[in-house]
Amino acid sequence: MDYVAALLPPVVMAVAFTALIVTMVKSQGGANKSKEDAAVDAVLARAESAAQEPRGQGA
Repeated sequence: MDYVAALLPPVVMAVAFTALIVTMVKSQGGANKSKEDAAVDAVLARAESAAQEPRGQGA
């Protein structure tokens, strides 16, 4: 029975990892993809505009 105890954790981790990957692949795209893309674009535009603003006089 020691072999069962030795093999159980890796098998459980493999099943959990497979379920995680399947969930990630299924959640890509879909109806929310355009909202997610717009949110990322907005954050990138904000960061870009903040980087281009001139600094103050006392640098």
